[in-house]
Amino acid sequence: MADPASDECLNVIFREAHTHSAWLAKPVDDALLREVYDLAKLGPTSANTNPMRVVFVKSAAGKERLKPALSPGNVEKTMAAPVCAIIANDMRFHELIPRLWPHMPEMANVFTQPGKEEFVATFAFRNATLQGAYLIIAARALGLDAGPMSGFDNAKVDAEFFPDGRLKSNFLINLGYGDPAMLRPRNPRLSFEEACQII
Repeated sequence: MADPASDECLNVIFREAHTHSAWLAKPVDDALLREVYDLAKLGPTSANTNPMRVVFVKSAAGKERLKPALSPGNVEKTMAAPVCAIIANDMRFHELIPRLWPHMPEMANVFTQPGKEEFVATFAFRNATLQGAYLIIAARALGLDAGPMSGFDNAKVDAEFFPDGRLKSNFLINLGYGDPAMLRPRNPRLSFEEACQII
């Protein structure tokens, strides 16, 4: 069994980390984004399907393409963020099962049967969402701040970035170095007693 993570590590990832909306004018290297993904991809997904796909929008031109899809309250902070990651679901993730789940490649057939479209969409959404959460944790662990968002028009993002229909946008994560001077106090969280049961 592994030893528990140190308090310092837990502070960086959870206790002292905040959702950021204001950003320092400090770029994020492409190499660091690769590190973030390479760490996040190690988190578990059902049958190791790995349905998350990511578009890291860094350039001014890329942000202009994204801007029309953003809700008004998310425009300024996204334009200011060094990176906005579009977390998407690969609707044909099952095509990679023979490589990613090699001891049972025939499992891919579960997702190709007629009438399974809703099941496939739900499966992709659930597991890509998990991977998006891993990406936030990985970014924090590697020194970045994150600002996840759901305030955008999925159809506009999909039309602009994923016109062939294979990928469907899930949520967005602004990434960079947050401005600590602009943080508000942490909002309340539910207690264990309010949110959990042990039965």
